[in-house]
Amino acid sequence: MTHDPHKYTKLERERRFLVAPAALPPLSEAFARCEDLYLTHTAIRLRRMTEQPEGRVLYKLTQKREAPDPRIRRITTLYLSAVEYGVFDALPGARLAKRRHRAVSGGLEWAVDVFEGALAGLVLAEREFASEPELHAAAPPAFAALEVTDDVSFTGGALANASPEAVLARAAALLARLR
Repeated sequence: MTHDPHKYTKLERERRFLVAPAALPPLSEAFARCEDLYLTHTAIRLRRMTEQPEGRVLYKLTQKREAPDPRIRRITTLYLSAVEYGVFDALPGARLAKRRHRAVSGGLEWAVDVFEGALAGLVLAEREFASEPELHAAAPPAFAALEVTDDVSFTGGALANASPEAVLARAAALLARLR
């Protein structure tokens, strides 16, 4: 009997862009507040996502595994109860908070992450795609300044564990080069 180590995973095909806050289109009042905990010494993220204005809360435990192509990763997600979430939330890790809005550009809906706390001022846009051809063919959103998909320093785990000052300085330097 052969064991398939990826039996319970799916492929996540994603592109990510740095956004100059001044270039953002108007964002709606509806958003999801994401509070993430990147568990120490793991590739696991715990997320509490609160949808606004409804207040509905989702709890998720997600593992993302890097692949040779940074645009395609293996992802496994478990949905948790509030009690289960509390058990994992007590574990050590690095925290990150953001508001996830939706914006349309070029007929495609993009997630626009507006970071809070020490990373306030950082804005990233991302989108998942159903297929590799769609992933590679999509135009960047009109409000994007620079694609950072291949830059691991702009992944959630890296952002949570980095010096906020260093992250904001790097983002500002990248944006300044484009002027």
